[in-house]
Order: sequence, then C-alpha cells, then structure tokens
Amino acid sequence: MKTNSLLAQLLLALACLHSAPAQAEPADTRPDWPGAGQLFVGTNYQPYDRTREQIERDIARMKDAGMKVVRFGDLAWDSIEPQEGRFDFALTDWVMDRMQAAGLKVLLDIPGQPAPVWMHHRYPGVSIVTQQGVKLDPAERYMDNVADPNYRRLVHRLAERMLQRYAKHPALFAVGYNNEAGNGMVSYSEADRQRFIVWLKQKYRSLDALNAAWATQRWSRRINAWDEVRLPYIDGPGPYERYLDMRRFWSDATIAVLRDLGSVRRRYAPDKPSISNLWDSAWRKGFDMLATYRDYVSYGAMGFYPGEPLGAAFEATMMRAGMTAPIWFNEFTAGGPGYYGTRGRSRMWAHFGLLLGAQAVMPWTWHSHHGGEEQALFGLIDHDDRPSWKLAEFAGIAKEFAQLEKLGFPRLQKPEVAIAYAFDNIIATNLPKEGMSNTVRPYINPGYMKQAHAAYEPLFKRNVDVAVLHVGHEDLSRYKLVIVPGMYLLDEASRTKLRAYVEAGGTVLMTAQSAKVDDHNQWFRTPLPGGLTDVFGLRTNEFFGTGDLQMRFDNDEAVKASGAASVEVLEPATAEVLARFTNVEGQPPALTVNRFGKGRAIYLATVAQAPLLAPLYERLFTELGITPGPRTPEGVSARVVQGRLYVVNTTNEPKDVPIEGTQRGLLSGQTWTGTLKLPGFGAELLQAH
Repeated sequence: MKTNSLLAQLLLALACLHSAPAQAEPADTRPDWPGAGQLFVGTNYQPYDRTREQIERDIARMKDAGMKVVRFGDLAWDSIEPQEGRFDFALTDWVMDRMQAAGLKVLLDIPGQPAPVWMHHRYPGVSIVTQQGVKLDPAERYMDNVADPNYRRLVHRLAERMLQRYAKHPALFAVGYNNEAGNGMVSYSEADRQRFIVWLKQKYRSLDALNAAWATQRWSRRINAWDEVRLPYIDGPGPYERYLDMRRFWSDATIAVLRDLGSVRRRYAPDKPSISNLWDSAWRKGFDMLATYRDYVSYGAMGFYPGEPLGAAFEATMMRAGMTAPIWFNEFTAGGPGYYGTRGRSRMWAHFGLLLGAQAVMPWTWHSHHGGEEQALFGLIDHDDRPSWKLAEFAGIAKEFAQLEKLGFPRLQKPEVAIAYAFDNIIATNLPKEGMSNTVRPYINPGYMKQAHAAYEPLFKRNVDVAVLHVGHEDLSRYKLVIVPGMYLLDEASRTKLRAYVEAGGTVLMTAQSAKVDDHNQWFRTPLPGGLTDVFGLRTNEFFGTGDLQMRFDNDEAVKASGAASVEVLEPATAEVLARFTNVEGQPPALTVNRFGKGRAIYLATVAQAPLLAPLYERLFTELGITPGPRTPEGVSARVVQGRLYVVNTTNEPKDVPIEGTQRGLLSGQTWTGTLKLPGFGAELLQAH
C-alpha cells in the first residue's frame, strides 16, 4: 500500500514538473483587457473577519473614495473550505453581490497559500521538514510544501470550485493565484528527496551525466546509485553545482502550481486576465519567473513597498519582463511594519509607479488587522474602525488617476534598452551562509544585484525606460542595447541569444565577472568569457584587486569610480581598445569593442560601476539613436508623455526643475515659467501654456 502510494506521488511529480505548459494570454495581445486610457485605484480587503454591517460600510467608503477594484480571497482558504470537501461560499457570494451593486470590480485570488491547518493534520506531506529532519508545524505564513501531491490536488480543486462559481459573476474582473507565490520554505522530507531524484532523472538521464554536472569526482563524492542522492543543504555547506539544481527543483515546483492554476482559469474564465501577486525574488525560495511568465501571467503584478527609488524601479521593471502591458501593484505601500505612514508619501509612490508604467495601485491593506503577524501594519481604516487620513490621500490619488488616464496613461512603453537578469545567476551569486569552504564568495564581489543596480543607475538618472529580462527567453531584436552586468552564470540559451543578436546588428555591453560558469555552475573549460570570446574578440582570465579606478576615453577627461573593485586583464584579439585605466600600472585596457557580424560587443574590464558606465551610455545614446529622458535634479524622475513633462520628486525636499517657457501644471493648476518649484514628494504633469 505504501509502495503504491509513493509510486503514485512520484508519477504525479513527474507529470507536474515536466508537463508541456499552455501559454497564458498576455494583456498586450488582448484589446478587451485593461490597457491604454484605464487607471485603477483599489484596495486589498479581508471581509472574512468583518461583520456584514462593517462590510456594507467598507464598500460605501471604497466607493466614495473613487476606488474601482477590490482584491480579496487571498489568505482565506479555510474561510472558503473550513473542512476538507466542505465549501462555504455564503459570505463570498454576498460580498461579490454587494461589490457588483456598488459598481466595484473584484480581483479574486485563489487562496492557495497558506494552506489550512486541517490539511497539514490530515496530509503530513504538506508540512515543511527542515534540513535537520524536523517536521515543522505551520507556525507562520507560507509554511506549505507546494510540491506535495495532496497539496497540488486540493489547491486545484479549490480553484475549480471557485471559478466554476464566480467565472460568470458580473463583478469578477481578474483572477490571482496564491498570494506572494515564490515566498515560503524548501522542505527535506523523504518524499521531497524522491521527487528531487525524479526531477534529476528527467534532467540528466544517467548517473554519469549527473556526476559530471555535479563535479562529484572532487572530494570523493561520486554517486553510484540514484538512491544515494541527497537534497543539498540550503544553508550550506556543500558544492554549489548540486545546490543550484536543488533551487531549480523548488523553482519548478512553484511554477508547476502557477501553470496548473492557470490551466483552471483558462478552462473556466478564459475571458478574465490573471493578475497574480508574485514574489519571484523572495529570499527564502523564489522562482524563475522571467523564463516562464508567459505560461501564467497576463500583467506583471507585485507588492510594491519601495525603500529607495532606484531599487524599487528596477524590481518593478523586472516584474514587467518583456511585456508591453502595464504593471499592477496588487499590494501597495500605505505604511509599513510598525510604521503608520507619512502624509504625501503614498501619493508620490503612486505617481512614481505611473511613471514606470503602472496601471493600478491597491494599498495594503483596507483595515488594520487586530491580530496575527501584521497587527502593527496599518491600513486605511484604523483598528477602531475609523478612517485614517490615508483613506483621504488615496481618494485624492483616485481623483488624479481619473484625470491622468485621459492624458496618455498608463504608459505602454517599448524600451530600447534591456538589462539581463536570471534566477540561475541570482542563485549562483547569492551564496549560502558564511563559513563554507568555498572560493566563490570572495571572488564574486560585489554580487549580481549590486552590479545590476550600478548598471541601471545612470539609465535611471537619465530617465531612460529599460526592460529587465532573461535574455535567453526573449526576442532581443526589439532592443538597441543589451547590458549584461556581472552575469557570473550565463546559460547556453542566453549565450546563443546574445551571439545571434550581435551577429544580426545588436549592441551588447558586458561587464567583468560575466560568463565564468556554465549551466551547471562549473567554470568554463574554454577561454573566457565562456562561449563568447569570438563575439567579444578577446580573452580574459587573470584578474587583480584594486581600489579607486580612473578610466579615460581617447583624450577625454578621466572618469573616476571610488571603492574596492577588481580588474580583469584583457587580451584583445580582434577587439579595439576604447578606454584604459589610467591609474593602474601599465594602463591596461578598461573598455573594448569588437565588430561581430553586423553588430558590436563591448566589454568593461571591471565590475559594473555607475560612474564608469554613465559616459559610455551617453556615447551609445548618440550612436544607437536612443533618446534619453529629460534632465532632472537628483531625486527627481521624469518622462515625456504625449508631449507633456511628467515629473515626480522622490525626496522630501523641494526641488527646482528647469523647464522651457511657461507651462501649466495639470495636477496643481499652477503656472510656471523657466523653473518648476516641485515640493517634497511632489508630482506634476506640465503642459505648454
């Protein structure tokens, strides 16, 4: 009996993780879905702990505030299915009807995480097991094993029952899958180990191939039978090749759930888009969204809780991926953990989001929670059920959005510049805890995200639209410039795409520490950059540490970058030297360019640093016909939207923004000549007067 059960689980795992996915329809291919001329302010709502009287009052307040969409259903599995197989839709039915009566649309989440306590008790495989073999009770959110077949079966049924019931409800606007998919913990049960083995067999086919990929000849770690495979420790220690595969396995488990829920939506509600609150970069697990998003995403959607503008812009841009569709902020900052909020801050971030191409802001959360982990995360309605000043602020945002949607919003942009990002590379450069016997950590310095932000910074400050994407899974011909910053692991798909892109006439800029390891996280056995030496016309391997750097183009003034860095020694073959390090002995090449096919491949011999890249970008803008955005003071972002200047001050200090002639502020009603006096956290759309 046990053997048959285990076999069934393995077969299900095999089918789930390796089935051919059906693609979701992206919003930019559906003119009947929200697009140009439509902006939304809404909220996140948990009606399941509210009385009907409170709900009636809540809906009236939402309507009065100008909200259009309400997201609910998330985090409420046991409110809809309090016991296995016993569904209670009475309250959900009533809320859906009341939303419809008020003219509010519903983004209904399939609440697949967290799983109910009854599931953990009845199906122990749903519970997480630590790498020390300890089974954990579901003490907090997202402590669910999404690879477990019983979890998969039951969340599928939940989605079916919900969409069978609500697909044709007039209030239904869109469907979401599993709040913050990607968050959670990996598990180390015996069943997980067996599923991992199934996954490995599918990938490698033979033990010889597995041993080669995992470099098991080192340190006497050869695997002689499949049953000798163990799940690598997520906190270390251990070789990195097998750790990477373990993280890929868990990524595939998350993606399998999203694909399955997507198939349910396509069956029952094909006319409704999927707008799911994804968290692909969650630090505990995450998943490879940028390689797979077309299977389950209609709009890029996320929780938007910005700390600082550059990082927030990069993450939001990454969530849009290669789509031209706008971004949805399914959760949006209204305060923060233990932080009530600052007047005007949410409005500023809302306008900043519009500048990036957002279509919707939905503050988390409507009413402050009285209990649980987020009882000190303050919503629009205070704990005593009185509206806070934040409700009025979002009402003001809704009023401004209604005005702006007639004036070129949301911005359906088509970026001309792309920055490479890949889940595999993130895993390969974000090493387990300190103390491992591992030579990679001191070599990768700084890590990928710091280099990516450094590469993005001059583009961000010059107000240039950018796409952040997995270059191995996109049509690169749409971009005039592709930037590859610190891609330590550069997989075969990406190498192939970059080669073809340059050969066809594209321009690639790669920085040091890129293309060092292959798909298996092993150092290339060929000259570096791996598989691309002919494209870049050089070889590099030797490197040394240094401090501040100075780089000079031709006879131009030297540009400087401060702080510790490393310099790669370049050996040009067909590449031409564009710039040299002037404060390094021998003035070695700092920047090279190689003609390959119809295009160019540029290589920077140090890690991505904004001061070194900024002057190069300016040259490339001219050469490639890329139009940068308006010049703005530090802390001010801007775009030109249908001939109007749209500016957002992300600081709390007033800023003077130079403008041409006399212009009228469509948001403030004020008129400005020569200079726009933009207050702290201010936003304005200017039109020539």
